Amino acid sequence: LICTSYSSDPLNRCSPSSHTAASCGVLVNLTRMVPVPSAADGAATRIGVLALQGSFREHMAHLQKIQGVQAIEVRTADELASVAGLVIPGGESTTMALVAERWGLIPKLQAFAASGKPIWGTCAGMIFLAERAEGQKKGGQSLLGGLDITVSRNFFGAQINSFEAPLAAPECIKAFGGADTFRAMFIRAPAVVETGPKVEVLAKYVLSAEEAAAQGKTEVVVGVRSGVLLATAFHPEITTDTRWHQLFVQMVRAHAQTPQVEPPALYANLGRLPNRPTDMPVYGKEFMKAEAM
Repeated sequence: LICTSYSSDPLNRCSPSSHTAASCGVLVNLTRMVPVPSAADGAATRIGVLALQGSFREHMAHLQKIQGVQAIEVRTADELASVAGLVIPGGESTTMALVAERWGLIPKLQAFAASGKPIWGTCAGMIFLAERAEGQKKGGQSLLGGLDITVSRNFFGAQINSFEAPLAAPECIKAFGGADTFRAMFIRAPAVVETGPKVEVLAKYVLSAEEAAAQGKTEVVVGVRSGVLLATAFHPEITTDTRWHQLFVQMVRAHAQTPQVEPPALYANLGRLPNRPTDMPVYGKEFMKAEAM
């Protein structure tokens, strides 16, 4: 098992032994992936990652590994208009909302969602997509909505309660090959406590006896899909398994709306070259080797 630093906050505890779903087996790592077929016309599928805060670099790294995908960091309306699908990463949801509001992106993001383009929210991104959220801070935060779910912010507790668990993979994930389970990384994570009738449940987490006693239920939903919207409470981007990213790419291609706007030049909106490596060390060649069980 490997604990991985996430953004500026470390993953403080990794204890899958106390958070194992009854239906799951051992933890697995996937080093060989089934490629998602390219668009029929051979053009690259342009997918954006909201890059205001959080784990956008990790999502970019995974998307760049999928054949036929052009990944774009999105910080401006022009960059948003240039993509066919959007990933809203995990991070600090209130901070992300405040930055988006300050930069005037909330109306643009809401229009993007209303246009029918696919969006995937992980952790904080799930909160953004939810129609309803429990445990909001005073004054709440801007929600994009569209996904008929109620989420409970920080359902699993504080940062120190972060953990990793193997979960049963849904059929849409197993279709890309690999194991029948996947590594689910929960970092101060939300959970879905209510779903609408048209929401497809993709992943559930079986609560420990202590958690079940505290929450009054034995399991909780942590992955859902409804139409062009996908949401996960866990972080596939900080594992070596790219199947959830392949699923989202597949969704984008199935609902393709070719953007008429070209993205700005790389780093043009930053005003400087980024002071960072082109890829995260966690995705280096040594890490991509099968990890010891």
